Amino acid sequence: MNGGALPLQITLVGGGMITHDQILPSLYHLQRLGLAGPITICALNSPPLKALAESESIRRGFPQSSFNAKPSLSEDPKKTFPDLYKDVIRSMPLRQLVVVAVPDHFHYDVIRVALGADQNILSVKPLVQQYAQAVEIEKIALEKGLFVGVEYHKRFDRRALVARQDYLAGRFGEFKIGEARLVEPWYYRHSNFQNWFTKKNSDPFTYVGCHYVDQLYFITGLKPVNVSVVGIEGAFPNGNKAFMWSSGRVIFENGGILNLINGLGYPDDGAGSNDQGLTIFCEDGTRGAILAHNDSWRGVMHSYVKDPGPGGTLFNSVSPDYMKLVPWEEDGLKPVGYGYDSVEAIVRTAWQVSAAGAGLPEKEALAKRRELIRQVDQRGIIATPENSYINELVMEAARLSILNDGLPVDILYGETPHVRARGR
Repeated sequence: MNGGALPLQITLVGGGMITHDQILPSLYHLQRLGLAGPITICALNSPPLKALAESESIRRGFPQSSFNAKPSLSEDPKKTFPDLYKDVIRSMPLRQLVVVAVPDHFHYDVIRVALGADQNILSVKPLVQQYAQAVEIEKIALEKGLFVGVEYHKRFDRRALVARQDYLAGRFGEFKIGEARLVEPWYYRHSNFQNWFTKKNSDPFTYVGCHYVDQLYFITGLKPVNVSVVGIEGAFPNGNKAFMWSSGRVIFENGGILNLINGLGYPDDGAGSNDQGLTIFCEDGTRGAILAHNDSWRGVMHSYVKDPGPGGTLFNSVSPDYMKLVPWEEDGLKPVGYGYDSVEAIVRTAWQVSAAGAGLPEKEALAKRRELIRQVDQRGIIATPENSYINELVMEAARLSILNDGLPVDILYGETPHVRARGR
């Protein structure tokens, strides 16, 4: 048993892009700081694990760090181990931390295994794709006194934190209309995305548009009540059909409207790794107000003579705010940005919950853990199943809409929140 001792043992399920770019560097740094213990990474097969172990950027940043690979790096790359993560999670001591970094439609299965093994959870967004699953996860976790944090890292962007503070203080008036965009790079089409990002499983709105739906809710506190999403179809190099672009409209409970453009198509030769931002207009009946966040270009421009930046370009609009590895006072590099801040906050909170009531009888310790979980829920900074459930309702509505040619779908709250297509 953990007994509240630092650090938490971590099992990371998934060896893809988000693990390489954000999660593993963050965990390695937390390990150096004594906030994370041994790290095990599970993947379907050995190639992605080998790529992580041999990554030049990770080696340069964390020359003394390593992880336990499941399956082994020497395993036949063609052999798959779809259920290995279950055995690894079930072998962990109680109340450690499982990081869920697999494709969206696999989140629920991994989370249920982790909860069944009495583990705290850090999940990449969205938590799950159905509201009923989010409620189930919240109930089980609270019953066991386990913490579930959803890694909506834009909540930790200082711009969003300032905007939330100012909006809730009434400085903007009331949100009326706005637009957001998040278009990921073209090279995603040549990645592992082509094996899972199909029409059946996901789309640009639910994969990245969810960031800005959550951010508007985070800033304003307004709940979405209607969603409609239209997708533009395309094909990956391997022939799999997918929604490559999407246009979404979300209506909020006060009548405010947010329009979203999402896709996999930002030019690889562009000056950055994507295009993203949020603009909203507000009013108080006597004056207008605006909040405009350009999240692609944050005032830093680099043009190189060699070693191209993101996307393979010599000119870059460099953003240090999401995630960068930079020099620090010790060996290697350290991660900075809201991507790291988000992971650190969830890992630290998982430990605090696990350690709450240490030394007390289990009944009293459980009450302490539950009390701390409720406090995190109420603060609303870290996304949890309780304070970000609107996202699951939006995901459910969006999937129903995009698969039915943009059919408007209402979100109905009350005792049992649910979604319902207009006219059905």
